[in-house]
Amino acid sequence: MTAAPFPSLAAAARLVVAEPVPAEKARLARAAADQWRAGALSLTRPTLDPPVPERPGRPARPILLAPRDMPKRSADPGEGRIALIHALAHIELNAIDLAWDIIGRFADEGLPRAFFDDWVRVGFEEAIHFGLLEQRLAGLGAAYGDLPAHDGLWQAAQETGHSLAARLAIVPLVLEARGLDVTPPMIERAREAGDETTAEILEIVYRDEKGHVAIGMRWFRHACERDGVAPEPTFHALVRRHFRGGLKPPFNDRARSEAGLTPGFYRPLIVTRT
Repeated sequence: MTAAPFPSLAAAARLVVAEPVPAEKARLARAAADQWRAGALSLTRPTLDPPVPERPGRPARPILLAPRDMPKRSADPGEGRIALIHALAHIELNAIDLAWDIIGRFADEGLPRAFFDDWVRVGFEEAIHFGLLEQRLAGLGAAYGDLPAHDGLWQAAQETGHSLAARLAIVPLVLEARGLDVTPPMIERAREAGDETTAEILEIVYRDEKGHVAIGMRWFRHACERDGVAPEPTFHALVRRHFRGGLKPPFNDRARSEAGLTPGFYRPLIVTRT
């Protein structure tokens, strides 16, 4: 367990990413956010800040598989619900790492404090989401790690670690924006099945995801302005370069637009199904 306070926000971010125990990772994320908001941390302390991890810390379980090797979801409603919540918990664990990695990795780029305020908020909320889903699994007699999980999510960090604009394009504006498309139907299905507890958790995740996409859009525009490039064509070029598979409808156009991600950004990137 890391002593408080952390040497700096950058150090805290890198320690969060490196931590292998999920519950401790989430605790460190909440503690770092609290200390930053309280004004107890400087942004960096170069002589004390650890290096940026190449991969996040992970527990021995779940077993991580390539997406193509993931088992098909069970047709049993109870097992299927546990599998869905487990998959969402795994996504949120990766989301903790992605949020804190953007802080630790880009701490030396001369960005305004508001950038770090925003991403600390994202990192804190992702930790809350993981905790809620972990508790829901426990309520269903399961635990995070009981099922395999796919190992493709960190690829976005590895692909975009060299460029703030690329990271913002791929993580909040492609991956998290997809959550705006798929979460409302999951909420509806949970309610149809009488699972109000899961529905309420997903409502929290959906609400916060919209804010995270808005944060990504704000700072993507900032990065484009800083670099003297137009946002929409830059986004198109970055997604084509760094995201495999293209973007597939249906899209939640209303939620995306409310977050500032208007159709001109993503609709030119649609791939048609054959």
